[in-house]
Amino acid sequence: MPRRKELITWEEVSKLIEHLIPQFHVEFDAMVIITRGGIVPGGMLCEALNIKNVLTAAVDFPFESRRDQAKLLAWPKFIQFPEEEQLAGRKVLIVDDVWGSGRTITAVRGRVAAAGGAPFTCVLHYNPYRNLFGNLRPDFYAAITDAYIIYPWEMDEGPDKILLDEPAEP
Repeated sequence: MPRRKELITWEEVSKLIEHLIPQFHVEFDAMVIITRGGIVPGGMLCEALNIKNVLTAAVDFPFESRRDQAKLLAWPKFIQFPEEEQLAGRKVLIVDDVWGSGRTITAVRGRVAAAGGAPFTCVLHYNPYRNLFGNLRPDFYAAITDAYIIYPWEMDEGPDKILLDEPAEP
């Protein structure tokens, strides 16, 4: 069954960031931005929160088709991840654009915790209807949705242009 799609404008992204900022009750020592979706919101948040130690994580999950539910249980492949000493003993804000299934951000959260960091998760949109982790949800989020969100940085750009008739799977 096709999911509802929602196109988000740059103005709406700014409003979502503005909605997030008052939620932060912790001063963060570092930020881990999940590529690629978290790059823009992470950049906006590190500027607004004056976080100078900004790191990136790239995670991949094998995925062959929507019908292949066993792939949802696959182990993540960390293509890029900060060194443990960059995370140990630090309060780390982990940023992505959306929490859909939650697999990517929870994998990063677990790895930050294993490195001795105190992880906090943050997304622009949280989709509780696709969440695979029960009651676990982002520590900070700007909006709840049931839609497939298309951000302004995803539209008509680069070799993998967004097809509005079929959403790409993570």
